[in-house]
Amino acid sequence: MTAIRNDWTRAEITEIYNSPVLDLIYRAATVHRQHHDPQEVQVCTLLSVKTGGCPEDCAYCPQAARYHTGVTVHKLMEVDEVLTAAQRAKEAGSTRFCMGAAWREVRDNRDFDKVLDMVQGVNAMGMEVCCTLGMLTESQAQKLKDAGLYAYNHNLDTSEEFYGDIISTRTYDDRLETIGHARKAGISVCSGGIIGMGETDVDRIGMLHTLATLPEHPESVPVNALVPVEGTPLEDQPRVSVWEMVRMIATARIIMPKAMVRLSAGRVRMSVEEQALCFLAGANSIFAGDKLLTTPNPGDDLDQQLFQTLNIRPRQAFKDASQPAIKFEQIPV
Repeated sequence: MTAIRNDWTRAEITEIYNSPVLDLIYRAATVHRQHHDPQEVQVCTLLSVKTGGCPEDCAYCPQAARYHTGVTVHKLMEVDEVLTAAQRAKEAGSTRFCMGAAWREVRDNRDFDKVLDMVQGVNAMGMEVCCTLGMLTESQAQKLKDAGLYAYNHNLDTSEEFYGDIISTRTYDDRLETIGHARKAGISVCSGGIIGMGETDVDRIGMLHTLATLPEHPESVPVNALVPVEGTPLEDQPRVSVWEMVRMIATARIIMPKAMVRLSAGRVRMSVEEQALCFLAGANSIFAGDKLLTTPNPGDDLDQQLFQTLNIRPRQAFKDASQPAIKFEQIPV
């Protein structure tokens, strides 16, 4: 069994990342089988509960208010709308439901209270509940935990060195602080990044090094390929190749063996064969549904065909952890 390490050096990760690709896949597949069932893939659904109008300047994001991307701004959805969407996702086979709001940070107001009600309701359905809401304070993280939140997503996006080329409205340390607040509250951490933004391999390795040397590895590591959106500063970036995705996924699998490595944005452009390579390299989580916040994703029918072709099955909810208890009155579902 491969040991869990938090003392990886950049040199060690660089050597893994740059190893011959077939050797890299074989090593990652071996590690994957030591810690996971290779026939299981976690199926997650991501819903934008509050869309557009974000004050940040993330160069990849169509929801930033300063870019003209055609995204229609929507206020926070009502609780019953979200719970209906979660029920549909569960019936379609998802076991994790993630709610995203285009906020820079969480504010203690009625909208946050609504999100807490959403979390309670989805938890009561027996699904793993995840949120991505921007920066969190310690007390806000604890409120989410008490409402039954299972996981919090807060991506690093890229390396600390390249970060300033992509975002100026919050710092790398801000991101790490929010991850720390979620961890302190006992919430599972979901954190990864995006490739294809103009970064170098050194930057990709730097991001993986930061994640792999946290006091505890993230339980989920999303690997996103940039989906260029017209109107954003990165609209002309070339498509990321499957081999770049494979190197990122395989390296993440080797250095963070127990994490769920998610094949996230960009999957809509991949063939069945390309996705199969990513699963072989250690990916064991996907987003289902035809949209990821505002960008396209394969539909449920295509994913069902994919699972049948590859003879893989959805991973059950809470397989390696207990369902979070709700610490205050639960709303009706």
